[in-house]
Amino acid sequence: MAKASIATIDPREAVHFGTMAADWWDPKGSSAMLHKLNPVRLRFIRDAIDTHWDADPRGRIPLLGKTVLDVGCGAGLLCEPLARMGAKVTGVDAARENVAAARAHATGQGLSISYQAGEIEALKGQYDLVTSLEVIEHVTDPTAFIVALAARLKPGGLMILSTPNRTSLSRLAMITLSEGLGQIPKGTHDWDKFLMPAELELMLAEAGLRLAGRSGISFRPGAGLQLTADEGLNYIFAVVWGC
Repeated sequence: MAKASIATIDPREAVHFGTMAADWWDPKGSSAMLHKLNPVRLRFIRDAIDTHWDADPRGRIPLLGKTVLDVGCGAGLLCEPLARMGAKVTGVDAARENVAAARAHATGQGLSISYQAGEIEALKGQYDLVTSLEVIEHVTDPTAFIVALAARLKPGGLMILSTPNRTSLSRLAMITLSEGLGQIPKGTHDWDKFLMPAELELMLAEAGLRLAGRSGISFRPGAGLQLTADEGLNYIFAVVWGC
């Protein structure tokens, strides 16, 4: 496996997302779309955890004794439910403002989560579960970023990735409409940096990883965001070692 040797943080992205820190936990604030997306992603993650570790789907702490790294954690929207599943969680984010907000919110919830600001490439150790959701489309070098994620994944571990697809639908829904109407802060997305599933699969294979599960995330009138077979808008992968 290749070694990660370059930084992947885009300073402009760090500044952009840092400005969202203050109201990250407000379901009607600048991260409102993430609040709608998070329960859908968590359903996929929980199913992937249960399948990978043969856990009881009725159990409340399927990650007890497991270590988790969430890369691009923001203010902890994913870290906190993973901690409640019993995991020892580390969150890393490019924006120091987000890390400060994450620490404050976790303290208020009585949760012990380790948060760090900076590059994933600077981290040490390996983790049972590595997650990075809606992040790869914001880095400077997606291939190097995947290599860096792989370096943090234990043998026998599980990785979860999600990202928008590069389609006309995602351009319309996420940029023209969502950013245009103020549902997502303007400038959040660069459509040209979105990855098609086949492109991400190739990067994973080159890093020695393979798909173990996948789903699309799409919008259905009257039902909202749902896990579906349609990957045209957004998709989420479960990834393990081995080509």
